[in-house]
Amino acid sequence: MIDQRRNAPRRYFVDRQGHRVLIGLSLDETSEFEALDLPSTNVDHAVVEQGVSGAAVAAGEIRWLELYSKHEGAWRAWIAQSRAGEADNSDFVNYV
Repeated sequence: MIDQRRNAPRRYFVDRQGHRVLIGLSLDETSEFEALDLPSTNVDHAVVEQGVSGAAVAAGEIRWLELYSKHEGAWRAWIAQSRAGEADNSDFVNYV
């Protein structure tokens, strides 16, 4: 089994009020992303059952992609920065 603590860093932090916030997003953006990520907003039958227009679903998908891209870019930058810091502190690397 893979040790998730070492190989899969969290993609969020917990703010002072105890809210989980995705790296690179604000609390409001995280809430919006999570709402858009619900299965009921991504399934075609939601258009029929809830009377949601196809344009609204498409707009929701576009917004989800915008938020995901913002989060993914910030997370990748954070990982790269974290790994660079680990390399500086590593006993396995000789910088002489």
